[in-house]
Amino acid sequence: MTDRLFALSLGFVALIAAVQNAHAETAAPRCGARTPIIEQLADRYQERRRAIALAADNSVVEIYAADTGSWTMLATSAEGQTCLIASGEAFELLQDMLPARGKGI
Repeated sequence: MTDRLFALSLGFVALIAAVQNAHAETAAPRCGARTPIIEQLADRYQERRRAIALAADNSVVEIYAADTGSWTMLATSAEGQTCLIASGEAFELLQDMLPARGKGI
């Protein structure tokens, strides 16, 4: 009986370790060459660039979105490496004017 409990405990430890490794892999940014990444966004998800900005570290941040609401945020470093930052659903492009400086929302 003790051997069974020990084996079962080792099985649970292995399962926990596997789940943590899988989570760590998906949490890390996925990076690569820019062109294949944006081609995949267009072909697979019908996403096109909707916004662009320059980050403090001189990387270019872009938001790609589809009419279905799916969206992807990419960052491209000055060296040319493009990384997936975030993605999700329910993208909505706003046309609201920003409030004047010092005024609340």
